Amino acid sequence: MDIREMRIRLGDTQSEFAERYHIPFRTIQNWETGVRKPPEYMRNLLERRVQSDLVNKKTATLPEYDPRKDDLPKRSDFVGAIPWLRAVRECIEEPFVFALDEALMCQGNFGGRSDEFIIWGYGSDAVSRFNGIVLIGNQVSSYNIAEKNGLRYTDFNRTVADALANESILDMQGITEALSRYYYKHGESFSGIFVVPEYQDRFTELANVAVDYYSN
Repeated sequence: MDIREMRIRLGDTQSEFAERYHIPFRTIQNWETGVRKPPEYMRNLLERRVQSDLVNKKTATLPEYDPRKDDLPKRSDFVGAIPWLRAVRECIEEPFVFALDEALMCQGNFGGRSDEFIIWGYGSDAVSRFNGIVLIGNQVSSYNIAEKNGLRYTDFNRTVADALANESILDMQGITEALSRYYYKHGESFSGIFVVPEYQDRFTELANVAVDYYSN
């Protein structure tokens, strides 16, 4: 992969990609425009890091319950999503950023399901010791992280990008409902949502479904 392809597959802007891997923004620009070429060792190192961050985006199936792993609090034991997510966060006991459906719950854009098992997020590989955890990557740009109620989660733009990247294994009900709410809350407009070219066509299809979500 060249640098631009790596960045697009992550769903990052140039500035986000630069921050993620601690590379000057102008250097990323020069590499992508061909003004300069990255050293071969640097390109290989970046590709390995990107492949690592994308590992769960390539996952064809979701994890099933494993009795050898630790259990997290059950969603059905809590009234409301936020108390449940706080309990999950306390149980994990290390930096963790909620993503996808859990991020939508943190944002107030999706109520979730009473039998929720999968918990999407960004964190170290160590959190995979818990049942239900699906890591999208080990880290996410601070520009894409919001915080509320003591929880850290991806902002709406990043959540949309992650949903499109993981559509093959994600129940899209949550993101469809969230997009519908966004559309009507913002004067029947999707203005403010930014999607990389790779996913633009699919976003347009999903947006059309979202517009009709509450009217059907």
